[in-house]
Amino acid sequence: MGIIKYKPITPGRRGMTVNDFSEITKKRPEKSLLLPYSKKGGRNSDGRVTVRHQGGGAKRRYRFIDFKRDKFDVEGRILGIEYDPNRTANIALVQYIDGEKRYIISPLGLKVGDKIISGENVNIKIGNTMPLYAMPDGTVVHNIELKRGRGGQLVRSAGASAQILGKEGKFVQIRMPSGEVRLILRGCLATIGQIGNIDVENVVIGKAGRTRYMNIRPTVRGTAMNSVDHPHGGGRGKSKGNNQPRSPWNQPTKGYKTRKVKYSDQFIIRRRNVK
Repeated sequence: MGIIKYKPITPGRRGMTVNDFSEITKKRPEKSLLLPYSKKGGRNSDGRVTVRHQGGGAKRRYRFIDFKRDKFDVEGRILGIEYDPNRTANIALVQYIDGEKRYIISPLGLKVGDKIISGENVNIKIGNTMPLYAMPDGTVVHNIELKRGRGGQLVRSAGASAQILGKEGKFVQIRMPSGEVRLILRGCLATIGQIGNIDVENVVIGKAGRTRYMNIRPTVRGTAMNSVDHPHGGGRGKSKGNNQPRSPWNQPTKGYKTRKVKYSDQFIIRRRNVK
């Protein structure tokens, strides 16, 4: 997929780039796989804002994605590659031999008419899903399960991929896109290949209005607020008031570790932030 640049005929067009959507082959979504998608505006059931900078945006519907890939030993054919407004990756519409249709995350190189299958003894081919223990070392994978049967939870965004480094006991070592190396149970499923739409990271938004289409509201700097609204606010002129960088709730935001020790920490062999 490539990037389209426009002539700077308006200030908003200057520097703006968009995807050329050359991978997309199907424009209309499959109606049977659509679900309603209601906006929350970052508010909880009491109407209070719990997640800032959310609201507005273009109307969209949710595409039901098959992250579990649990239709074993049933071959499916790719009917089309579609755009999904709810994620950076493209999605592929699959029709299985029994007539059922499902959406999957579209890996790089998958084309209309290709055959895919899930199972224990399937070919090492882009789009196929199988347990981690059945894959050779060095295999590039995505849509990885953390718990067997729960569905893929790791490596699901555009251009992302992980790599199998080796196997030890009931675990498989996997290098994540961040560089982190972690252990995952050998029976968990993963899909072969790198996720497509790899140029999405090179797209330049170009104007403020385009972020509003994406359900993102403006972010105001703390130094631009009054002291009653933010620890950085107030003062005479442009000043932080000699404060350490803090959040609106007065929690340090730079160099202050907030991560709690989790049960899953024991499965991390090498952290992503090791220099």
